[in-house]
Amino acid sequence: MKINLTIAENIANKCFEKAKKINIPMSIAIIGNDGQLVHFKRMDGALPISIELAPAKAYTAYSLRMTTEKLKTLTEPGEMLYGLDTSCENIVIFGGGIPIKFNNEVIGAIGVSGGSVQEDIKVAEFGVDFFVNRYTTN
Repeated sequence: MKINLTIAENIANKCFEKAKKINIPMSIAIIGNDGQLVHFKRMDGALPISIELAPAKAYTAYSLRMTTEKLKTLTEPGEMLYGLDTSCENIVIFGGGIPIKFNNEVIGAIGVSGGSVQEDIKVAEFGVDFFVNRYTTN
């Protein structure tokens, strides 16, 4: 399975609905199985920095095959990936980026930015849950 434009738009729209429900203007980015941006959506009033952070969170989650929240722990001083965020462009080490998996294979990622880290995570998780429920179950 691949994240095509229709799937990416559907995921982003669900994230948008969740962000609207919690009243936080956000930017939402969906990366496909080639690591490239498939869809980007920005709510009115979203922080300007979220335009850069949402795709970077998605890219990070996709390229490292883990959540950006988990990466935070691995990049702390003394940990195995310490300094990664200063060694590579577009690496984000705080929550809001989550890989999208199908049959245990990473096929894309969601990046959400605009709220607190916990709000970003909540909206990204909502998008992943939507994908799983809509596209991977019978």
